[in-house]
Amino acid sequence: MDMKKFTLLTALLAILVSCGSKDRGELVGVQGKKWHPEKPYGMELIPGGAFIMGKADDDLAGVHDAPAKTVTVRAFYMDATEITNSEYRQFVNWVRDSIVRMKLAVLADEVGMLPEDGGIGLYAFKDADTANMTNYEKYMFENYSGLGPTGYEGRKINKKVDLIFDTSEYPDEYYTEVMDTMYLPEEEAYNGQRTWDVTKFKFQYSHMDIQEAARNRGVKRKDVIIKEEVEVYPDTTVWIRDFSYSYNEPMHNDYFWHDAYSDYPVVGVTWKQAKAFCEWRTLWKNSYQKSKKGSANVNTFRLPSEAEWEYSARGGLQAATYPWGGPYTKSDRGCFMANFKPVRGDYAADQALYTVEAKSYEPNDYNLYNMAGNVSEWVNASYDPASYEHTSTINPSINDADNQRKIVRGGSWKDVAYFLQVSSRDYEYADSARSYIGFRTVQDYMGTQVTSSGK
Repeated sequence: MDMKKFTLLTALLAILVSCGSKDRGELVGVQGKKWHPEKPYGMELIPGGAFIMGKADDDLAGVHDAPAKTVTVRAFYMDATEITNSEYRQFVNWVRDSIVRMKLAVLADEVGMLPEDGGIGLYAFKDADTANMTNYEKYMFENYSGLGPTGYEGRKINKKVDLIFDTSEYPDEYYTEVMDTMYLPEEEAYNGQRTWDVTKFKFQYSHMDIQEAARNRGVKRKDVIIKEEVEVYPDTTVWIRDFSYSYNEPMHNDYFWHDAYSDYPVVGVTWKQAKAFCEWRTLWKNSYQKSKKGSANVNTFRLPSEAEWEYSARGGLQAATYPWGGPYTKSDRGCFMANFKPVRGDYAADQALYTVEAKSYEPNDYNLYNMAGNVSEWVNASYDPASYEHTSTINPSINDADNQRKIVRGGSWKDVAYFLQVSSRDYEYADSARSYIGFRTVQDYMGTQVTSSGK
């Protein structure tokens, strides 16, 4: 083909493409679906804006780790309440059930049983029968499944068949064998009850260290992908260990699992477990989004930064001592405004002995409950007394992976009023669990136009 014919053909193709297009040859951009923000269930929209972070009045404790500094944060969603026992149990049960299903599928594979065989075969891997696979599923199964230490990585478990927990209804001996491995040994049972071996409730996930990737441009992507495995069951022994010479056995025995405490904040959760919960919540929501064809994935749920937490706690009030303003912990009717230790040794003075339901007392102006008192809350930040001096003034965040002292905010049911102040800082080690520390999550808002100074 000579150059003249090639030029003519190219021009003809350009004309045909232009004529068949709706943009009339103009640069209109790639048109996607109309997008509307969806407020996550149980969350409140916190408009972006600037505030004075740190101590606005005298630092009575003399810690001097929170000098006043004006910073700005972007808009985000935050849980209206602390994560409750009921909500965290959903996470624990999902992990437990997923592990049971995987064990059932593995044993079914080993003994060669399929769904049509009944019994444990009903729980066989979904790819045990390749007849109904899509072309994509066949390709992934043939090229990626089984690439890992167990040989079962990438294989899909069957979640459509209900698990059976009543021992009298176990379908066969294989099923019984698997369930037996999930409980503590018979010799560790008492009062005729065997309990779950909660050390087997482990959640595995991976995430990318974007900060490290950004700082080292030459690093390979696989080198900044971090794999985590976390035991998810809360440490209920904190009710005993946190208080010497104190009778708290009822809280140890009942607080997490009993329905009486379903709406109370979960405690006994480490910083690492709180992070794992955020990853699971994202996975859980996006699994639903995937089932709705055409629905986009949601932003990641995560722990708030220290600045985001304080900004939210203030509720739009500048230089306030507490979420309700202050400087007093009582209302004009003489009622305490939060659950804390108001008088020496008198935990009941505020109408509560331990924790209270997550939606208790009056919310602040962002409609957030218990941003002071009840339980202290993990945030995604490492404790450094001098961090305010060198952090950025826009979305400040310091989380050093080598610093295991993680910030907790808000004070708790066992703290004095100083720790309830929105500017007070405290810390605990990332692998520690306490009877007075819980958490709440946040999610980034898509877009930046929502600000506290806007309409």
